[in-house]
Amino acid sequence: MVDKILIKQILRNNRDEIEQFQIVHRDVQTDGFDCCIFVGVRRAGKSFVLYEKIQQIIREGGSWNEILYINFEDERLEGLDILDMETILECHMEMGGVAKPALFLDEIQNIDGWEKYARRIADQKYKVWITGSNAKMLSKEMMTTLGGRYLPVEVYPFSLLECLRWAGISYDEQTLLSKHGRVDVLRAYGEYLKWGGLPDSLGLPVKRNYISSVYQKIYLGDICTRNKISNPNLLRLLIKKISETVRRPISYSRLAQVLSSIGGKISVPTTISYISYCEDAWLLFRLHNRASSFSEKETNCKYYFVDNGILSLLLVDPTTALLENFVALQLFRIYGHAPDNERVFFYNDNVEVDFYIPEDEIAIQVSYSIAKDEETREREVKTLQKLPNVLPCNRRLIITYDEQQTIEDEYGKIEVIPCWKWVLGVSIFI
Repeated sequence: MVDKILIKQILRNNRDEIEQFQIVHRDVQTDGFDCCIFVGVRRAGKSFVLYEKIQQIIREGGSWNEILYINFEDERLEGLDILDMETILECHMEMGGVAKPALFLDEIQNIDGWEKYARRIADQKYKVWITGSNAKMLSKEMMTTLGGRYLPVEVYPFSLLECLRWAGISYDEQTLLSKHGRVDVLRAYGEYLKWGGLPDSLGLPVKRNYISSVYQKIYLGDICTRNKISNPNLLRLLIKKISETVRRPISYSRLAQVLSSIGGKISVPTTISYISYCEDAWLLFRLHNRASSFSEKETNCKYYFVDNGILSLLLVDPTTALLENFVALQLFRIYGHAPDNERVFFYNDNVEVDFYIPEDEIAIQVSYSIAKDEETREREVKTLQKLPNVLPCNRRLIITYDEQQTIEDEYGKIEVIPCWKWVLGVSIFI
């Protein structure tokens, strides 16, 4: 039986902490839905989304009597059963709360049977905001269980724009035309490219140790422990190998072959399972080839990491890989990454393109620099000049670290644009 005194203490503590929390606005779209599920990697800032909504309710005249927030990762709630939610609601009412508060349920995937409870309370017309750190929470099967009652929302670590907002750095046109304003943006851009946007890492003088601790928690806790992996070293080597192949497709069989040669025998089915576990924990995202057959599309993919800071930990010379990973994450933020509704691809069928978005007919190549090496420039430009012969292209981009120009050809123009300008939507001419 859950201790009601302890529950009331937790509810009271949560209220005090959330009221004092300094919120950075997150760029997530809820479209006015009363019931939402926010899913993403741990420490991505999902709780911040709940805090922001709670503070908004209070700012608009609401009170804690109408709000119930609880975090299921609180160690004091270990052993909590979904049936105990009724007791938690009782505690809320005994503290002066209304019978049907807005519910904010943080990291609910830790509670068995949460999805049936979530469906029931949505049917009872509660307003419910839920967070979780398991990609299966957005699977077709899970959303079928929830009966279309919840809007699924992906939450990533901070974007570059959100990091600038956190740091109080302006990026409007007037600021970017000034020397000091531009320097501030470029400094933040360089830092973000290397260390990513895990919210709690921002402001730390040394970010590596914190990012490493988050990675270890994902790797050992969310993947190894949850999936009862008996050989964590093989998983570690698999993640390391995938980090070295960012920018290139790699097959299950090739991964199994490489790992078997250095870390002990591993089968292709086990390799497939390990990658699936990494995706479930939101550590990895896969990208399919728009041009492939079904079997090739499923077995020979490109993989990207959920945060550049984690990728930086795994590579010795990560610069070019980080830029492409940065672009991939920004595209996933814009278009989503639901396995049942893919909108971003790569293309590899005689012509190789890093990213292709069919609905907007956008083709993107990523290159740290095309000015320093004529061979690189020729390769990237020729690819985009050939592409309109095989795919419709409304817009063709070469995204670089800091180079820009416009290249004209018979199909129109190819935009060479710095990554930070593309992300922030800044005029190419500034």
